[in-house]
Amino acid sequence: MKAGESKIIAFTKVRLPYGWLGNMSPYPVEYEGKLYRTTEALFQALRFQKYPEVMEEIRAQKSPMSAKIVAKKHRHLLNRGSDWDEANDDIERMRLCLKLKLEQHPELIQMLIDTGDALIIEDCTARPGGSAKFWGAVLEGGQWVGRNVLGNLWMELREELGKVNPEKKG
Repeated sequence: MKAGESKIIAFTKVRLPYGWLGNMSPYPVEYEGKLYRTTEALFQALRFQKYPEVMEEIRAQKSPMSAKIVAKKHRHLLNRGSDWDEANDDIERMRLCLKLKLEQHPELIQMLIDTGDALIIEDCTARPGGSAKFWGAVLEGGQWVGRNVLGNLWMELREELGKVNPEKKG
């Protein structure tokens, strides 16, 4: 899709507009009676459900980036090879994390609905390597390139919310 075709919400840093859409944003989520500081921490921990000690090590981290680093340190346990961060089963884990974020922070529901029909993209242009083109997209020559899985999940959830609350649709 060309960058100027329709309304686009491209989120990057937590402190910028729409930064709340990112997994590093400071919205704690509870899962199975345990509190995770961010959806990033929960997402990384969920990858290691067969390794409760790794889950706890990830959960104990003070920052979402530290949680991600701990997960990377243990990625050999997942036997995924070089594309360890692009497994399709992670999409369902991410969907769960986003749903929990919305359920536990209901103010975000209206914020998501208020995005209307905008295309939501995790803008990874500044860091195009690794899984950037899986979870997000990179602006290359005026085109968004990548699967944008995170943005697509947000748009799917927004559509579901619109069906539940049609009177609130932005």
